Amino acid sequence: MPKHSQPRRGSLQYWPRKRARKILPSVNWKAFSKSDKTGLLGFVAYKVGMASALVKDNTEHSLTKGKNIVIPVTILETPPLKILSIRFYKDNKIVKEIFVGFDKELKKKLKLPKNKIEKINLEGVEDYTNIKIIVYTVVKKTGIKKIPDIIEIGLAGKKEEQLELVKSFLNKEITISDVFKEGLVDIRGVTKGKGIQGPVKRFGVSLRQHKSEKGVRKVGSIGPWHPAHVSFRVPMAGQTGFFTRVSYNSQIIDIGRISEKDINQKGGWKNYGKIKTDYIILKGSVPGPAKRQLILTTSLRPTKKQQKKNFEFIGLVK
Repeated sequence: MPKHSQPRRGSLQYWPRKRARKILPSVNWKAFSKSDKTGLLGFVAYKVGMASALVKDNTEHSLTKGKNIVIPVTILETPPLKILSIRFYKDNKIVKEIFVGFDKELKKKLKLPKNKIEKINLEGVEDYTNIKIIVYTVVKKTGIKKIPDIIEIGLAGKKEEQLELVKSFLNKEITISDVFKEGLVDIRGVTKGKGIQGPVKRFGVSLRQHKSEKGVRKVGSIGPWHPAHVSFRVPMAGQTGFFTRVSYNSQIIDIGRISEKDINQKGGWKNYGKIKTDYIILKGSVPGPAKRQLILTTSLRPTKKQQKKNFEFIGLVK
């Protein structure tokens, strides 16, 4: 008989499998230090849903080059961002933080200082190595909610270029077109939560024979007698979904403004409503349900295969 070989169930890369601590995950902006790009390294978006898009395939050496094809896409709404504060860092420690301005909606999220900000002086700080900004979404312009989401975003380039960039964005709204063009992006977010599930759904364990004792939807053995404890590697029931995950190298198909090109469905998108601000269309799927906050970042490890793909957006298939 041939040797029975079966790979282990469930990746140990994701451990422990427990609920994410927060909806918007933290990003290690230091990992983007080698990026050639100058400007903001990320943006906050809200998942609208999936659709089918008609595109023209302009990919070199593709079997469908020059033809119109239908591909699955994900639509994200990207309301503008505003700067809440500017942080000056040295040796990964905050040297100084300068608050820029506040909206009334932030009162439900933060304790705001009573004193009004009269003058912003960015020239007084000299001993620093890089700058990061705390931004919040102007989400009241959408139909989702009113309370904004707050996140720290890193800046690329030399510190002089970072300072000039911050000055250009002061008291202004930062749009998605100011940060991203066509190309590849990484999506960071929290997946759809599914509660407590058994080992079959959670790890992909095969069902046992129907005459098996003590259950069918479980593993055959949870380990030896000694050591007298169950290893964490054994597939067991527990939390499934609502995990922080990263989707690498999603391709931007189109970036637009709803006032210029209306892509809304009649009656709005399912579980979301109508898009009211800017939007971005990505090829394929991204983590999370509708209305889930996501972080778009520049591609950390782009591949040649994904970079070669070139699609010309024609329209959504309704």
